Amino acid sequence: MTDKNTELDATGLLCPLPVLKARKRLQGLSAGETLTVRADDPAAIVDVPHFCHEAGHELVSATNQGKIQTYVIRKKAG
Repeated sequence: MTDKNTELDATGLLCPLPVLKARKRLQGLSAGETLTVRADDPAAIVDVPHFCHEAGHELVSATNQGKIQTYVIRKKAG
């Protein structure tokens, strides 16, 4: 796996935009690369983990700092 990390600032965007933008950004990454997504939409707490599960990506971490949630997603192999 690679150490390359891409970042996506989805703060200020409402459902479903954080997940849609994350999906589009992940398409440009190679398997094993990570995407760090920052969001402040309360629905992202449910939407991002669900998206990862459905798409087969690994949700490496999910943290909250105030109103900002940070998700690290590793793109699935293959």
